Amino acid sequence: MDPLFKALSDFRRRKFELCADQCTELLEKNPFDQAVWCLKMRSLTEQVYVDDLETDEEGIAEMLMDENSIAQISRPGTSLKTSGRPQGTSQSVRPVTQSGRPLTGVLRPGSHTGRPGTVEQAVRTPRTARTARPVTSSSGRYVRLGTASMLSQPDGPFINLPRLNISKYSANPNLAKALFEYIYYHENDARHALDLAAQATQACQYQDWWWKLQLGKCYYRFGMYRDAERQFKSAVKQQENVDSYLWLGKVYIRLDQPLAALEVYKHSLGNFPGETSLLTSIARIYEALNDMNLAVKYYKDVLQFDAINVEAIACIATHHFYSDQPELALRFYR
Repeated sequence: MDPLFKALSDFRRRKFELCADQCTELLEKNPFDQAVWCLKMRSLTEQVYVDDLETDEEGIAEMLMDENSIAQISRPGTSLKTSGRPQGTSQSVRPVTQSGRPLTGVLRPGSHTGRPGTVEQAVRTPRTARTARPVTSSSGRYVRLGTASMLSQPDGPFINLPRLNISKYSANPNLAKALFEYIYYHENDARHALDLAAQATQACQYQDWWWKLQLGKCYYRFGMYRDAERQFKSAVKQQENVDSYLWLGKVYIRLDQPLAALEVYKHSLGNFPGETSLLTSIARIYEALNDMNLAVKYYKDVLQFDAINVEAIACIATHHFYSDQPELALRFYR
């Protein structure tokens, strides 16, 4: 059997380690084989790939050094920091998080962390169960992920990024996207990924929405939310895509503008009706604003399109349990 065909077969069957080992043997014989080089990049990327839409967490550094707030005192119902009292019946006995919002049916990143106002309050924040230390900035988590991804390479990194000719590869559309994902996810080097995305966007004459989306993700990781917002809006204008809408709403949530995020999600539902990720995002915002009735409404809409959505079932059941309807909650849990 041809070794390259075997490596491709391993990749399709999600045997990424075997695929990478096979590509390493082929590259030892011919280091200039671009097809094998690209396949190894993709297999290494898939081993450490995470959905960064669901893993983002606001740490203490972002809470204390938030330079994006417009007003110190916001109007009721317009801020996630100062959400009002829960709406509904018998919510007084429902446990609340440190930030004062009722507990949800599932545990999400940042759902149990409050927003400390001073350094003393930040030091006294609850510690995570795994690391036994306070929740730190998300950038530290990316660094730790990058360190873990290097443990499987005893001979050093597969690609030496400081010596990489980014302008050369950015002009090659067949290799640039795979190289970007390798740098962004496997190496966790947002600076080189941003440089590659910027040059690739220029090389395609700003006609590829995918590169604009990746530029926005890099800006988001650097905390440049307004630049990320412009890139996501440009990507949506060029090609309407669910990921672009979700990232744009995520920017508004980080800027503490939940109403703007709701407007983005509801507008996108007109183009993607029944998209459960958009409906779930809307329900999460209403839940964070303590509007439990609307949150349950959208969670029920999620179940109409995805009857086994665990988050929607758990949140609806929790709402019924703390609304003095344990029999309905039991039905959902079952």
